[in-house]
Amino acid sequence: MTTTPPAVPAGPVRLAGPGGHGGTGVVRISHLRALESEAIHIMREVVAEFERPALLFSGGKDSIVLLRIAEKAFWPGKIPFPVVHIDTGHNFAEAIEFRDRRVAELGARLIVGSVQASIDAGRVVEETGPRASRNRLQTVTLLDTIAEHRFDALFGGARRDEERARAKERVFSFRDDFGQWDPRNQRPELWNLYNGLHRRGEHIRVFPISNWTELDVWQYIAEEHLEIPSIYYAHRREVFERDGMLMATGPYLQLLPGETPFEATVRYRTVGDMTCTAAVASTASTIEEVIAEVAATRITERGATRADDRSSDSAMEDRKREGYF
Repeated sequence: MTTTPPAVPAGPVRLAGPGGHGGTGVVRISHLRALESEAIHIMREVVAEFERPALLFSGGKDSIVLLRIAEKAFWPGKIPFPVVHIDTGHNFAEAIEFRDRRVAELGARLIVGSVQASIDAGRVVEETGPRASRNRLQTVTLLDTIAEHRFDALFGGARRDEERARAKERVFSFRDDFGQWDPRNQRPELWNLYNGLHRRGEHIRVFPISNWTELDVWQYIAEEHLEIPSIYYAHRREVFERDGMLMATGPYLQLLPGETPFEATVRYRTVGDMTCTAAVASTASTIEEVIAEVAATRITERGATRADDRSSDSAMEDRKREGYF
């Protein structure tokens, strides 16, 4: 459970000097509070500039942090935009249970876009075979959901340290009327000034925690005492090894010849579609142990555990150009 959000400064906060004595009106804050303050500013700017914003939520750690920031940004009022989840139908049960409970606690409106509904309607074609995944199919469902609800801005939990294509992303990431992203057609962002200008049919993806690292996210979760799905902590699970990754057994992945299930103590660094999200061997069962583990690693969570990013050197950028998250 989360605690009641404390008061948040309405304006920018200046940092004190090394000794903490910065003169009249200067507040000494940690780097996490500086990042939080920036993210709150971004969220408030979007609500002021756009008519129909929404927050993309997967039940993963980054979107959980976004929800907390939204809670603080508009406290004591309710979050003034809906929460949107694009459901592949192949999600981890722990993440779906957490999603429903957390959104209900906040009294937020939940909108679910269903990939299965897109398949049934003939909007996308189900992949087949042992490496089949619905991950890429999410793009059409996402764009259809945006069009149906006429969203003009969507908050996402992407961070620049996740992947090379993410590093090219602006905080305000312009998408054309086909939902596509062109890395050469992004707007400059100087002195934290954001350009939200768009025509009907176009929209902006907004990434308030773009400047955070994975370690920042985990430290913030610890400092805020945020609940997260249990699969982020070490647990016993039946897995099998594929392409050097530990994939969970289940009804959505077919085993290839030579792949043998076994039990292992694992945890997840990122939460996504079960068909492309791998676990890592770990005994980190507390937030302190997870933070120590993340601080020591030299591979990003997507680089270590996302099969969809390994299909080619430009896999993420190719999906983003099509309208992916």
